[in-house]
Amino acid sequence: MNDTKLTASELVAAYATGELSPVEATQNALRVIEERDGETNAFCLVDAERALEQAKASEVRWRDGNPIGWLDGVPASIKDMFLTQGWPTLRGSRCIDPDQPWDVDSPVTARLRENGLVLLGKTTTPELAWKGVTDNTLTGITRNPHDPSKTAGGSSGGSAAAVAAGMGELSVGTDGGGSIRIPASFCGIVGLKPTHGRIPLFPASPFGPLSHAGPMARSVDDTALMLDVLAMPDHRDPAALAPPVSTFREAVRRDVRGLIAAYSPTLGFVDVDPEVAAIVKSAVQSLGDAGLHIEEAAPGFADPKPAFDILWSTGAAKWLDTFPAGAETRVDPGLRKVWELGKTFSASDYLGANAERAALGILMGEFHTRYDVLITPTVPIPAFEAGHEVPPGSGLSGWPDWTPFTYPFNMTQQPAISVPAGRTSSGLPVGLQIVGPRHSDDLVLAVAKLLEEVRPWP
Repeated sequence: MNDTKLTASELVAAYATGELSPVEATQNALRVIEERDGETNAFCLVDAERALEQAKASEVRWRDGNPIGWLDGVPASIKDMFLTQGWPTLRGSRCIDPDQPWDVDSPVTARLRENGLVLLGKTTTPELAWKGVTDNTLTGITRNPHDPSKTAGGSSGGSAAAVAAGMGELSVGTDGGGSIRIPASFCGIVGLKPTHGRIPLFPASPFGPLSHAGPMARSVDDTALMLDVLAMPDHRDPAALAPPVSTFREAVRRDVRGLIAAYSPTLGFVDVDPEVAAIVKSAVQSLGDAGLHIEEAAPGFADPKPAFDILWSTGAAKWLDTFPAGAETRVDPGLRKVWELGKTFSASDYLGANAERAALGILMGEFHTRYDVLITPTVPIPAFEAGHEVPPGSGLSGWPDWTPFTYPFNMTQQPAISVPAGRTSSGLPVGLQIVGPRHSDDLVLAVAKLLEEVRPWP
């Protein structure tokens, strides 16, 4: 059995019957890493010895009939933004000293270990996860498994590329402006940004109210299972939500036929590539044919990029101000520009942008009194040439210029998921985004599951 083609749910079912073992699955994932990561550059650290030790322990638990979780023994990776005991967390930066104690697990890492997942290693990120593609001067360019000449997206591009290529079934990314959903769309996987606080974070992100963590997988079921693992409270995050009252693995089966979905192909201000628009429109029609009531409607807000730019750049400036002297000459030049921009804003500017963020959240809350979910393209363009922040020749000035469907919903802190909707004529994946009211992670997953059923993704 080629378990690198299986979902995590299918792997666990095979463990239960003895058809596969966690050791075999981990060996296969490590083999694919060896075969494919030289081309994709999804990992910045692989620890085969430690992964196999974890797999052997899981194998014993399954043999004895005592697995410690629904994903016990499933090979997974974690973005190099999360603290990991025993492994350095360099966040794609040359300015972070690897030779220091690494003796703390982030809440995300701790939950994965507690539930028996096999951690293969850490995935690549742009420096401090600052942009919508994945490259840095420390680890190089991360490429799209579907076409290595194209970007995997970012900033969780390493995680998306790893999952899409079969280098482990699951990964965890971060999302401050689309960083889970962008690469999920470009690489053809499922990526969920849950409600803010649903997954605890430590240390606190300088990007504050924009920052989320979330699961990345090849199926909606796996995404729900992983959210069950990650959504437990942690005392180190004072903004963490209370534990869920039911499981997401059960909620994903909810019947959503008859619910009302607003379909906004442009949000009223986005230019969308015609092929992307046609693919998403066709997927929305499939949802309508399956029983979801579709109405074309836009929420009615203008592009909130000016406020987002203030929130994003001031967060970056605060973080970079903690770097050692001379760091400004060593960081990514694009990040340095964001750093310099952030320094130009006052506390009043920040509070004004935060007020705009809150107003946008109120507007979307009112919108969801009329519509259960909002559906849009995830990204208005397919993946473009790797190694560039913006599509070459586009005239765009920065990554937020081509991600207008994602960052507004970081500002509103709503759950939003990207699900594969189809492929372009050149074979590049295109994602569809489903956005729900705050705290409706279960609903967003259920609608995503319906799309997966009516538009199966090979």
